[in-house]
Amino acid sequence: MAVKSPCVELCQFDGKTGFCTGCLRTLAEAREWKKMTDHRRHEILNERARREKKLATR
Repeated sequence: MAVKSPCVELCQFDGKTGFCTGCLRTLAEAREWKKMTDHRRHEILNERARREKKLATR
């Protein structure tokens, strides 16, 4: 089963971290999502908590 995109259609990228403030992916990750393996998608989703902290501390 394919891993669903975390996109919430709020594409605004933080200038310092490069993360989308909606889904916490980088622009490159968002662009390449459909081409990624499920393993890579899971890796990105598993980094969500760390990325949230990074955005919160900026």
